[in-house]
Amino acid sequence: MKRDLSNFSEAINDALNIAMKKNKKIIVIGLGVDDPKRTFGTTKYLKEKYGANRVFDMPTAENGFTGFALGLAITGFRPVIVHQRVEFSLLSIEQIFNQIAKWNYMSGGLVPVPMVIRLIIGKGWGQGPQHSQSLETIFSHIPGLKVVCPSNPEDARGLMIASIKDNNPVIFYEHRWCHEIKGKISKKINNFKIGKAKVLKKGKHISLISFSYSIIECMYAAKILKKYGILCDVLDLRSLRPLDKKSILNTARKTKKILIVDNGMKTFGISSEVMSIIHENLNNIYVERIGVLETPIPSTVGLAKYCYPEHDKIVSKICKMLKIKKKIILKKKKYPDQPNFDFEGPF
Repeated sequence: MKRDLSNFSEAINDALNIAMKKNKKIIVIGLGVDDPKRTFGTTKYLKEKYGANRVFDMPTAENGFTGFALGLAITGFRPVIVHQRVEFSLLSIEQIFNQIAKWNYMSGGLVPVPMVIRLIIGKGWGQGPQHSQSLETIFSHIPGLKVVCPSNPEDARGLMIASIKDNNPVIFYEHRWCHEIKGKISKKINNFKIGKAKVLKKGKHISLISFSYSIIECMYAAKILKKYGILCDVLDLRSLRPLDKKSILNTARKTKKILIVDNGMKTFGISSEVMSIIHENLNNIYVERIGVLETPIPSTVGLAKYCYPEHDKIVSKICKMLKIKKKIILKKKKYPDQPNFDFEGPF
């Protein structure tokens, strides 16, 4: 059974509500979790239901409140903290990399660190060089952390519940443009496993591997190409640490041609790791990749539009890989550099 259409932000809100109802040790903290917009709607009604002792704002001191959350985690609580931009979390890197990721190891496995760190990423709305980065690869590099990147409401809810239940610290990436994406959500709460990818579309000519919002562009590209008889296998990684190597190799064996669409930059990125997994384990596989242009992102729409691997670039790259000479007709975009016309501010 599926519920009525629900968007990504409502799915996260539902996950937090389900978890908080079952476990009084779950606390939601961070900048804006109780402000009028409630972090893109993901924390709406939580303060009213569970009180100001379990849902509360924090001072603009990211390193401090991340350390505070670590203290909660090692004393029996399960905090869910929010950094409204991934860039804000950089002020707490020492806490995340040196303390949170290593505490369980340094205690000989005696002291787990069950906490979720929500990081908002994304492009658009003139955010420019300092507020439009993804940075998934930085956190995925650190042993002791798990990293997930859902692309749809069903996965957002399932992976949030799984992340809260996990006894390890989990970095939970949310692309701002995913918050408004709608999709069916099961009434039954399925058991999601962190580290498991998902095939979203089956095909035979080429495989598309991606994650987070870039999966949306991949799916749109696959839909366009299907009209021309080109069938794409689309694999949503969903989890970046650990990576589902088995699913990556399965789709590579199937089509022999792979296009990895990185949600961030290619160099030293997630696409590099996926490519290495394929080449270290299989022979005679044709692999290409595209990603965000390797430059600070401009604030102006006129320049920023050239920076991202959107469906038109994906289609063009696939046509070159498959040596397709037929002209593919693409519709021009009618939406501005923002998730939707109602989006009026960063929070």
